[in-house]
Order: sequence, then structure tokens, then C-alpha cells
Amino acid sequence: MKKSDFFYELPEALIAQTPLEKRDNSRLMALNRKTGEISHRHFYEIPELLRPGDCLILNNTRVLPARLYGTRKDTGAVVEFVLLKQLDANTWEAIAGPGKKAKTGVHFWFHPRLAADVIDVLPDGNRVLRFQFDGDFSAILDEVGQMPLPHYIKEKLIDKERYQTVYAKELGSAAAPTAGLHFTEALLQKLKRRGIGIGYVTLHVGLGTFRPVKVEEITEHKMHSEHFYVPPETADLISATKQSGGRVICVGTTSCRTLESMMRQEGKIAPCSGDTDIFIYPGYDFRCMDGLITNFHLPESTLIMLVSAFAGYENTMHAYQVAVEEQYRFYSFGDAMLIL
Repeated sequence: MKKSDFFYELPEALIAQTPLEKRDNSRLMALNRKTGEISHRHFYEIPELLRPGDCLILNNTRVLPARLYGTRKDTGAVVEFVLLKQLDANTWEAIAGPGKKAKTGVHFWFHPRLAADVIDVLPDGNRVLRFQFDGDFSAILDEVGQMPLPHYIKEKLIDKERYQTVYAKELGSAAAPTAGLHFTEALLQKLKRRGIGIGYVTLHVGLGTFRPVKVEEITEHKMHSEHFYVPPETADLISATKQSGGRVICVGTTSCRTLESMMRQEGKIAPCSGDTDIFIYPGYDFRCMDGLITNFHLPESTLIMLVSAFAGYENTMHAYQVAVEEQYRFYSFGDAMLIL
């Protein structure tokens, strides 16, 4: 298939700039992937749309406040860095802009207790930073860093926690698993009381999630690699759900890619960890996931391709057309879909 097959027109006014006051008040499009039937609900109705014996798999990664602004010690020039990957206790890979001001050997100040040297420039243009800090690095980063919101969000985020899920735990993502932003603690408890299992995996989301597909033939696209982990208790929950005839419903494309990577790596439902660059597009044979909760994604993105692989291409593109007509809110702070 071609990249252009996944294009749709989206009015800029439908791109959600801020989160709703109440997380679970977002709208929910329910899509039957067998019939293409669509219904319009609200996210707090999710328990009614699932069956006792189903399970939800959520990504418990926590977003780093990874955007830092450093001042060059020699010239006073300001450079934006976005931390991508921790290489050791003091060293991180980062995106820098403007890159020409962040050459090897340059020293930057971020805070009276935080500084760094550029020690390498990688072939893809990313920088390697070696930090010097006084105190706890995570605490300093939480104080100094900003959330690495996607480029299409122009409004300032007042509360950093609104770009975290309520169950965020494992620090390491450069972006939020946004399908999970709709859940509240009360809603999770309601789901449990209904007999729906809740399991957690970890996939640390990289900024490659937002990188556009540049090749027209989608099979030529190379996915970024991200680290994932499926703990024993989650593998046990998935196995028990399958054995009892329940459905395994992934919350977000990251949870989907984690479970499908597990099946690719292990060949079965089992605890595992590793790095994955799995690319899911139409024609893919899903081996673990039975349902998906997801937001509305960018045109021509790998995420809408994954949704199309699960829901069917025609169903997906029609659902997006309906979402535009019905003025759903799109992207990270937008509304959600439930695909069963």
C-alpha cells in the first residue's frame, strides 16, 4: 500500500490543544470491525461496552520532562534539547536544535545544579550529552524540564500530570501513551468491579512515534526501536483471559506493539523484555490482541496504518471521515476509539 492511501483532510480546529477538565468525559467512537458499524459514546461508558472476563492491557510508562533549554557557556546561545535515551548514569542521547550550536566539546548550563557537555554527534544528528549535576537527577529534571509535547500542540500545558496517565510508573518515555490519558482511578475501579482484568506492560515511547513516513511505499519504512517489558503477572492474566474465552484489549498502539512483539519474540504468551521495531500495517496477522482503544492519529502515520491493519482499511478511513464530520477532537489530547 502507499503512504497516500492513509491521507485524510483534517481541519486544524479539530486538533485538541488542551486536555478536557475531566479525563473520562472525552467522546468515544465505538467501531465494530466486522460490520463497520459506528456508535457515538463517552469514555466513561467503557465498562458497559466490555464483558466480564475481558482484560485491558495498559502501558505504565511515565513521560520524562525531557525538553531542556541550555545556554552555551562561551556565547550565551540557547539550544533546545529533548532527551531520548539514557546511556548510563550521566549520559543521554538527545535531539538538539539548532544543532549547529551544539557541536562536540561545547558546554551548556541548564540550571545552577545542572550542566552538560556534548561529547559526540551521532550519524543521525542526535547528540550525546554527559551531565554534571548536584543532587538527584530525576528531581532536578522534574524541576527544570518541560513535557515534550508534540509539535501540533501550541498551547502551554499548565499541569504536567495531564500528559501522564493516572497509572504512569516506569520513567523513560519521550511521549505519552495517549489512549491511556482518558482513564481515571474511579473508572479503573469500576472496570475491576465489572470483572474486567487490568494488566500492565511497559513500552518506553520514543519521539520516532512522531516522525513522518517519508517513503511512498510503506513497506520500505523503517521503524524506530523502543524498549518493552511484559511482566509475569501480565502474561498470566493474558493466558487466563484467552483460556476462559475473554478478549485481550490493548489500550493504545504501544500496548498493541508490545504484545505483538512478545508473540514475535517468544512465539507464545510469556514474560519477556527487549527492543522492538515492529511495524504493523494492513495484512498483518494479529496473534494476541482482540480489541483496541486508541486516539485519532495523524494522516499517513504509522499509527493510522496499525489501526487500519486491525479494523480494516475501509472501516478505518470511513471512521475517520465520520469523526471529522462529527467534530471529534483529534490527536494526543483528543477523543478515543474502541475497536472490537
